[in-house]
Amino acid sequence: MPLLVVKRDGSRQPFDRAKVVGGVRIAAKDRPVTDADLEALAGEVEEELRMRGPVVDAERIGIEVLERLRRLDQVAAVRFASVYKGFDDPAEFAREVTELSKRTR
Repeated sequence: MPLLVVKRDGSRQPFDRAKVVGGVRIAAKDRPVTDADLEALAGEVEEELRMRGPVVDAERIGIEVLERLRRLDQVAAVRFASVYKGFDDPAEFAREVTELSKRTR
């Protein structure tokens, strides 16, 4: 069954697992994360999304990726969050690191 993604502008497109892997690969550059880790993360995200139904918001994809990436590599998670959440200033980085620290305690 196809999985459709509703983008922020309201348009719809088919879910593309390769886009998830590509985005996480950029965030995990030079980090101790393997291609197998990235593929597994994308597979988990896709499985979770499919359980939610045939249509999913792009925002939900970002949330699911970020949750899993936090467990895989915290630095990569902050990098991903900076793009996904659109950080504009260093204080937003600090808030994300603080939030990450709370979750890992």
